Amino acid sequence: MAAMTALATALAVGGLATSVWGQIKAGKAQKKAAQTAATATTEIGKLQRKSAEAQAELADYNQAVADLQAEDAVDRGAEAESRFRTQVRGAIGAQRAAFAGGNIDVGFGSAVDVQADAAFLGEMDALQIRTNAAREAWGFKVQAEDYRRRGDIMRREGVNAEEAARINANAQRQSGGAAQTASYWGAASSLLGGGASLLAMRYQFRNG
Repeated sequence: MAAMTALATALAVGGLATSVWGQIKAGKAQKKAAQTAATATTEIGKLQRKSAEAQAELADYNQAVADLQAEDAVDRGAEAESRFRTQVRGAIGAQRAAFAGGNIDVGFGSAVDVQADAAFLGEMDALQIRTNAAREAWGFKVQAEDYRRRGDIMRREGVNAEEAARINANAQRQSGGAAQTASYWGAASSLLGGGASLLAMRYQFRNG
């Protein structure tokens, strides 16, 4: 009888030890898996921020190009306006020469009217050239501002993604730690719960 009791006790102890070890091992595995997932989450967050920064840098480059195009439009407009005004003065000079060649007083009557009309129309055209250049430059400035805002948004999104990944990773680590702690408590409960049954088996102890 004693041998049978000892055998039963040994089997019970072995089964209890296996159960306890299984709980602890499972808790460690859960923690390790959570740490691995947390590390991956953190790396993903970093990659997302790097990707966002690369896009933001491209937006910065496009903004700089648009700003240069705006300046170039203004410069080209000023040059075209100046060149056109020179052409207008040349045209008026040709008119005066034609009038003089026809023995017409260039400072009197219709000759003056023709020259004034040419000067007026030339001035209107010159101002139109300036206006067109300003509109072109404004269009490039709008593009530059759009690129600047895109860059700002991308950078903020990158920072937010990395921060969200960091928070998520911390939560995963905490979850893994909690799982391991829970496995320890489960193992302890198994030991405590198993202790009473072992006592009863070993010494035929009855509570109460």
